Amino acid sequence: MAGRIAFTEDNALRIAAVERAFAPSGKSLSKPGRVLVGEGRLTKLCRRSPQPKMFFLFNDIMVYGSIVVHRLWYKNQHIIPLEDIIVEDLADSLEMKNQWLIRTPKKSFYMSAASEKEKQAWICRIMECREQQLISSRKEPTTSFAATWIPDRASHICMRCADKFTVAQRRHHCRQCGFVVCNSCSKCRIVIPAISAKPVRVCTLCFNTLLCEKAKEEAGKRSSDGFDLEMPVYEASSDEDSDEREEDDMMPIQWAKPQIIYHPKNTCFAYLK
Repeated sequence: MAGRIAFTEDNALRIAAVERAFAPSGKSLSKPGRVLVGEGRLTKLCRRSPQPKMFFLFNDIMVYGSIVVHRLWYKNQHIIPLEDIIVEDLADSLEMKNQWLIRTPKKSFYMSAASEKEKQAWICRIMECREQQLISSRKEPTTSFAATWIPDRASHICMRCADKFTVAQRRHHCRQCGFVVCNSCSKCRIVIPAISAKPVRVCTLCFNTLLCEKAKEEAGKRSSDGFDLEMPVYEASSDEDSDEREEDDMMPIQWAKPQIIYHPKNTCFAYLK
């Protein structure tokens, strides 16, 4: 009993430390029954290059953010319910070693760890916590996931019209298909509820496809409810745009060999540099 009380207090202190690190903009993470299973610094493939991010795995959610001062201050907090996550193991690529794919309804992205052992530990823990969460919450697992963004460097031309990208002809991403497209091919905005309550940028092809799907759902009745079409100059259409631009400004750091630390009194783990 004394050991259980000590662990509960330690767990509460560690969760409070994570909350402080995301202050003042981060959301509260304290919740009855919530346990901080593990934490670590991983690499996330962003628009232009891989960037270091801090990840926190709880028994019911996963939280990550950009590193300002390691172990002291993080920003751009993202919270993902574990029942909304699917993990796919991947082979190494030229750009990223020890990588895997995280799929969620709002955003899907590539991750990598410093070693194969660390990668497999993260995948195993995420899937274990997800299965336990689905059982305890009695929720159905998510079956619809966001497209994975194709990195900027993967294409020098628009993937819709084939126009070449230049200083004036900037790259953008369709939120529906993840393609790298030019401004002319992505002027449409539409609400995709799983991604944002605000209209987000989509390519013309996806916009027309989504409108057709909506029309079919309404049994042929034409309705524009929940869909907003605009033709503005490029601007942040959702929080995701702002986060990606901030990530692009960060310089990637060199990775040190991780030290694996197991939290006492349970199977918790952490990868601390």
